[in-house]
Amino acid sequence: MKKISNSKAKILLFDIETSPIKAYIWGLWTENRSADFIIEDWFVLCWAAKWFDKREMLSASLFDDKNYKKEPHNDKNILQGLRDLLDESDIVIGHNLDKFDVKKVNARFLYHGITPPSPYKTIDTCLLARKHFGFTSNKLDDLCQHLGLGKKAQTGGFDLWKRCLKGDPKAWAKMLKYNKKDVVLLEKIYLKIRPYIKNHPNLGVYIDEDRASCVNCGSFRIQYRGYATTKVSKFRRFQCQECGTWSRERVNILDKNKKKSLATSIAN
Repeated sequence: MKKISNSKAKILLFDIETSPIKAYIWGLWTENRSADFIIEDWFVLCWAAKWFDKREMLSASLFDDKNYKKEPHNDKNILQGLRDLLDESDIVIGHNLDKFDVKKVNARFLYHGITPPSPYKTIDTCLLARKHFGFTSNKLDDLCQHLGLGKKAQTGGFDLWKRCLKGDPKAWAKMLKYNKKDVVLLEKIYLKIRPYIKNHPNLGVYIDEDRASCVNCGSFRIQYRGYATTKVSKFRRFQCQECGTWSRERVNILDKNKKKSLATSIAN
């Protein structure tokens, strides 16, 4: 499937990995504790990202930061790089993006005094999977395996995080590999569900030519098929021959007399 057509929108896919919170607990079951019990708060271990229409994978990890030996928990430098990418982006894609990744990086931006990136639109594939489908599980790994798109890299469980926190070079390399694989899967699941996304940012806005194009992928390869209607309007409808998305034109094709004659219901 062709990834993107004609649109000049800068679309970034990204994912982060964070450390656990170290805290005192009295038992193994969930406990409601105050911040006084925290020994060490969470921070970003690494991130991976790629531009939607590019092959190059971008990434950064604490272990590769020049200040790692002196400040192994200081994620400011690697976050600055991610912030710069977000600043360039028109649209950002992630799995559980709105609830986790964006909020987490914003929290660390604020903590380090990093100014926010310019505004961008988000596409959260986890929220979209929940909204448009009835899968048994909406986890990235489960969705990709179910749809035949591949599976996550194996981490070996929580031990990988513990080894990273101890400064194990092999563990850090494995963590970053795991992070990058998530971005690869993210792009695949996005492409798979893209035709079903109803509120996708309109890529036609980022096209200079004055001609109809697919809302979701920006392709000009469209086929007019039927009409889309509201209570008082009628529009020509078309389907993208690249990705399968349905869109409609914005010009109401009803003539003046028909518009005048149409009745509508009375709201309560």
